[in-house]
Amino acid sequence: MTPMTTTSDTRLAIRATAPPATAPRTAADDGAPGAHPRTVTDPAVRIPAQATPTDAGADSAADPDGAPAPHDPCTHGFLPERPPVRSMIGTWTRLDAMARAAAVAPDHETAIAVVERAHRADELSALRQRVSRLSPRNAEAAAMRVAVIAVSCGWTALDPQAPAAREVANDGFLELWSAIAHRIDHDQFVALPTLALHNWAPERKPRRHIPIDQLARTEQLVPIVRWAPEGQPLSRLDRLMLAATRLEAHGIWLFRLADTLAGRAPDDSSTPTALRRLVRIQHALRAQLHSEAAELAAAPATDQQRAVLGALAEQGALEPPVLQAADAVLGIGGRRMGEGRRQLLRRHLPAQHRAWLSAMDRHCAPVRTLAHRGGPDAAVYREAQESLIALRRTYNALVHTAAAPTTGPLPTAA
Repeated sequence: MTPMTTTSDTRLAIRATAPPATAPRTAADDGAPGAHPRTVTDPAVRIPAQATPTDAGADSAADPDGAPAPHDPCTHGFLPERPPVRSMIGTWTRLDAMARAAAVAPDHETAIAVVERAHRADELSALRQRVSRLSPRNAEAAAMRVAVIAVSCGWTALDPQAPAAREVANDGFLELWSAIAHRIDHDQFVALPTLALHNWAPERKPRRHIPIDQLARTEQLVPIVRWAPEGQPLSRLDRLMLAATRLEAHGIWLFRLADTLAGRAPDDSSTPTALRRLVRIQHALRAQLHSEAAELAAAPATDQQRAVLGALAEQGALEPPVLQAADAVLGIGGRRMGEGRRQLLRRHLPAQHRAWLSAMDRHCAPVRTLAHRGGPDAAVYREAQESLIALRRTYNALVHTAAAPTTGPLPTAA
């Protein structure tokens, strides 16, 4: 990835504004990190544009396109701006059906047969011709379904635009894949962020519009495209993807702490306070993962689903974005695996997310100098690093559980 030049616009883009003085204070605000209040006269403060509230349940493939607002991870992490599209409409219902059939296929060959049938019926060509009409939100929804099909067919490692890919995969599907990638400006979207963060919905419609991270934390979530047949319990892969979504939602304060630490001097009095809060958040995220472990271990799995996980792991496409945000602050990945490995993990995120992480790499560099110092502040920094290592190990254990063989047949529906 080309290094991003540090400009005033970049610095503004990674800073989140404090709540307006006239806004009511909530219980969540009381736990917000940041020792020094900022005012609107502070040049480091970005005043977000006023957004018009939208109905969380509204959706149409014909939604008018608009220029997307600059992404602010301090608002909702790397979750989508609105709940993912539960059901596509018009011709795109065929992509819905293909994704659902491919996800429950017992092997790659059966999933590939689903794509071949759609190709012979000219369904892939019809979809390809309509990609440019998709709104950004519906393009993300289509990308999730394309990602499900690609991993189900064993095409995770393919570059859809490479000539060699046509010797392996269906031409019509590769053209649709490439068109979707161009539409969302993201070539490497077949990865955990797309498969998890765009493949969930609240089980019941919320009574009122609430922030997306709160919705994902407080509501019972169900997958939009299930990796288990209808009428059967959720599979381990379903539960792992939902756990990754809830991890992102519970990690919202980690993004806000990253913003607090950006540009702080290591001897700033607010730095150790923010690091201690980072430790507490990472412990809470680890507890969240532990709470998912028992249900995930008891869920059914298939050889096909284990193959999907193995392929994603081989591509470095299973790292949750929230863990990458913590790594950008604390530098664990760069120190342990090398900068190249860090960029390999990030290539599966959208460009705006990669840019934010690269900016955090630079702006948190002063804090990372604590790794080479002594004293109580350095001890707090090392504790934060150790808590991130423990969090990553807990997440990896969840992945290993999801990929472990199961004994006996899939349980039948009650």
